[in-house]
Amino acid sequence: MDIKAIGQEFQAFIMRGNVVDLAVGVVIGSAFSKVVEAIVGSVINPTIALIGIHVNDPKNLADLLKAIVTFLAVAAVVFFVIVKPFNYLKALAARRVEGKPEDAPPLPEDVKLLMEIRDLLKESRARATPPPIPPPLG
Repeated sequence: MDIKAIGQEFQAFIMRGNVVDLAVGVVIGSAFSKVVEAIVGSVINPTIALIGIHVNDPKNLADLLKAIVTFLAVAAVVFFVIVKPFNYLKALAARRVEGKPEDAPPLPEDVKLLMEIRDLLKESRARATPPPIPPPLG
């Protein structure tokens, strides 16, 4: 059993994207269910009670606001702690696969000078007039 191969296989599994999407969906869904419960308890149940049907233990508006704030806090944490770093790592891996280095090292001065000389030689050859063609004998 090769530990390095297992590590690479696990990395490929995690970097596919759908694993992270599923995890984010579960966390967000769990937090959102509390918002739905708060809406039912603080808005829908009291509305039903107003028309004469009594629902046990109606909740108030404070519970709804608390659930919404909790949901937004969970969503923000998931986004900034899981989604953003994952997207950054995914983009970094894609750049490495494409073979694009993040920052190319600067060229040394002697290489720049040689490139300038090469370019000047090409230009001078292109501007040079060809030697005259001698007239035909005869």
